[in-house]
Amino acid sequence: MQLTGTLAILLLAVSIVSYGLTGVASAQSNVPPVSVETDFPAYGETGVITVSGHVKDSIISEFKMPVTIKVQKQDGSLVGLDQVMIDRDGDFSTIINPGGAMTSSGDYTITATYNNNEGKTTFTYTGGSGGAAVVQVPEPVPEPVPEPVPEPVPEPVPEPVAIVEPEPEPEPQPMCGEGTVLEDGKCVVAQEEKGGGCLIATAAYGSEMAPQVQFLREIRDNTVLQTQSGTSFMTAFNQFYYTFSPTIADYERENPVFKEAVKVGLAPLLTSLTILNYVDIDTEQEMLGYGIGIIMLNIGMYFVAPAVVVVIVKNRRGNTLMEKKKEINIGKLPRVCKSRD
Repeated sequence: MQLTGTLAILLLAVSIVSYGLTGVASAQSNVPPVSVETDFPAYGETGVITVSGHVKDSIISEFKMPVTIKVQKQDGSLVGLDQVMIDRDGDFSTIINPGGAMTSSGDYTITATYNNNEGKTTFTYTGGSGGAAVVQVPEPVPEPVPEPVPEPVPEPVPEPVAIVEPEPEPEPQPMCGEGTVLEDGKCVVAQEEKGGGCLIATAAYGSEMAPQVQFLREIRDNTVLQTQSGTSFMTAFNQFYYTFSPTIADYERENPVFKEAVKVGLAPLLTSLTILNYVDIDTEQEMLGYGIGIIMLNIGMYFVAPAVVVVIVKNRRGNTLMEKKKEINIGKLPRVCKSRD
């Protein structure tokens, strides 16, 4: 009987422990990969919209990549786009000014995308044409404040003379080049608030305001990031691009000859991207079609065409060597002289 009671108590303890572990695992699995929210549920034409959120530790990439934030109407049309970087704790935040593309009142959806994971939230906009009237709250009438009774002025007490010790001279800080900033005593790549920077092109053309750099930024923000497939492509591309671009940008600033060579190498890419200025991309299918076409065109210009030129030059050189070898062999043949009787 005592053995049966002991077994029953052990069985009950195991059941309680397994139930607790199941609850903890369930609670952890319910945390969304990407969460996003606004500071208020509704906004008018004045003020700002503060958007904040959190990225789960398990999906944070080892490479620096931004969170893409899209603001859409109920019909799915895009009215706002932004990219922000997460901090060390996985948190992010940005500010959106109401108005502009928000031309009508209603509910709007905010979508935050990071590493192919999404989080959504909604808010109500009461401004714009056809918006709800804002009730003006009368300002409270301040109560009369009694005049303060003047207090007796105490006699001045002589202040003690403070002995100022000389401050230690600050340690010299390293000088960081263009496109990098000083952080924790080291020069690191400066990150832009929106979309990341074109580090290689900026170093090649000397400034972020160069026409070529502005052209690349406009193609990225106004064309590629306007579609879901383009946003996914830029997310994957940034993971690969930022692994080597800071090193190449630093070497460009140190070596002017390499800098000019990079300019020549970027010329075919800039030329092929001008095609996007003459087409209308309104659907995902069009973005995929033109995007794959431009990628294939650049592969042809940077890899196939040089390979063809090398093969042609090699064949011509081989033919020339064969002809010279034949001439040498013919010259070595013995000459037979016929004597006349």
